[in-house]
Amino acid sequence: MDEQFLPLRDVVFNTLRDEILYGKLKPGERLMEISISERLGVSRTPVREAIRRLEQEGLVDMFPRRGAQVSGVTEKRLADVLEARKTLETFTVNAACSRITKDQLQRLIQANTVFEEATKQKDAANIAEADEDFHHIIIEAAGNEKIAETLNNLKEQLFRYRYEYLKDVKEYSHLVEDHRMLIEAIEAGKSDVAVEIIKLHIDQQTMGIYGKLS
Repeated sequence: MDEQFLPLRDVVFNTLRDEILYGKLKPGERLMEISISERLGVSRTPVREAIRRLEQEGLVDMFPRRGAQVSGVTEKRLADVLEARKTLETFTVNAACSRITKDQLQRLIQANTVFEEATKQKDAANIAEADEDFHHIIIEAAGNEKIAETLNNLKEQLFRYRYEYLKDVKEYSHLVEDHRMLIEAIEAGKSDVAVEIIKLHIDQQTMGIYGKLS
């Protein structure tokens, strides 16, 4: 839906979410309702509602007397989110090996082409979005709505960590190759191989982000 037709609270939410995900609003930065409402030209009510949603997404922390601030990228949060991702995507990759359709396989191949093209431009935001799209097709192919719903609830936090990792990667060829090997394993129905690839793929990203936090 075009943003001009969205309720104000959704427009404010989308704006603040993107500013957090792409680093315009920094971890620990306070979200002042008055200043945000003045900057975006809206009343405080949609700002308050948007901040509440951002808290539910895990992007904002609320503190007594201090109000709202952008949540930090901590080792504990990283460990929790990526452990959840690894557990859930191990299942989706395994399931996709026996459930993926020809149409989904073709879309997966095309998604990796888009991802590879994005890496050549070295725009971390586009790369992160293309990577998310690639993995989303595998989640869809697994056919488990509850797991898809759980991963969707983690979507914003996963994107944030994905973007943090990708914006400092100097060489993306190994990520493209991971995707290619994953496609080959899924197409061949080799679930054991596919599972090992996704585990290593996520572990590499985890260590890369840990390196930034240490």
